[in-house]
Amino acid sequence: MRKIKTALLSYGMSGKVFHAPFIHLHPQFELVGCWERSKKSIQEKYPYTKSFQSFEEILDDSSIELVVVNTPTYTHFDYASKALLANKHVVVEKAFTTSVAEAVTLKQLAAQQNKIISVYQNRRWDSDFKTVKQIIDSKVLGTINEMEIHFDRFRIELSSKQHKEAANSGAGIVKDLGPHLIDQALVLFGMPQHIFADIRITRPHSVIDDYFDILLYYPTSRVRLKSGYIVKQALPAYIVHGTKGSFIKSRADVQEADLQKGLLPNTNNWGTEPADEAGILVTDDNGKTVKQTIETLQGNYLAYYNNMYEAITQHTTPAVTADDGINVMKLIEAAFKSNEDKKVITL
Repeated sequence: MRKIKTALLSYGMSGKVFHAPFIHLHPQFELVGCWERSKKSIQEKYPYTKSFQSFEEILDDSSIELVVVNTPTYTHFDYASKALLANKHVVVEKAFTTSVAEAVTLKQLAAQQNKIISVYQNRRWDSDFKTVKQIIDSKVLGTINEMEIHFDRFRIELSSKQHKEAANSGAGIVKDLGPHLIDQALVLFGMPQHIFADIRITRPHSVIDDYFDILLYYPTSRVRLKSGYIVKQALPAYIVHGTKGSFIKSRADVQEADLQKGLLPNTNNWGTEPADEAGILVTDDNGKTVKQTIETLQGNYLAYYNNMYEAITQHTTPAVTADDGINVMKLIEAAFKSNEDKKVITL
């Protein structure tokens, strides 16, 4: 069986939590190692791997087919470009890039090199989002009139990670959590016609945006995306209202929390939410209100790498394309323009 030899460009939270465990367990991938700049820790968890001293070592290793660019956002374009030019397939963490122009250039470069490039939008495989998508796709709610997607945290103290809090082209909540919410909206509804955004700095001593309220305008519906770092009691993550009913769902996917505990995604109940986090579906049956709980689907980030294997070996289109990344960046740029001009932007 052919294995895709894969290298990470960082072994911080992204490498430890979202990539290494899945590449390690996937029978069709081989985790070769990681570029580690200071701490050398990947071999503590995966003794068979190599701690690379430089990016060039990875680029020069012809056996490595896939490079995961999971470094700070402002480095994505540079590292992804170099990996493509070295004839590697590339997975880029969100945000894809810092601008639409960079995203378009990466798409063109991947095409020229005949390589796959994909954005790691793992939240498509969250248990909660999968369930919400199933409800919307089933048409049980009828025509969707409005939807809200929230991703809130309570983190008043600034992060110790300098790249997250220092003013740079990749910092801020819009490019951190924003890509998750925007991508989910695009998966459900496609590109909107217009956008309005309120982007703020709310924490003491912060110099980067840490709050946003983005409104997407569709022909017959509105989708609101909201995130902030000063939310002690969060609202439900998904609130959907349609002509036949409503669906309310918490953000309760357990994968990130379990991965941070050091658990590996190798059990049958992986990604299974607690039963008390089930969504609430309220519909109208000939004038009678019907309220029921909906069992949550299992989450599974491993599905992303299943898809990447098919894309690389069978030359198919990946689930998350460069165009998906470009569209997210278009909305991010439009959101900042809307906030600056204090007006609705037509896309």
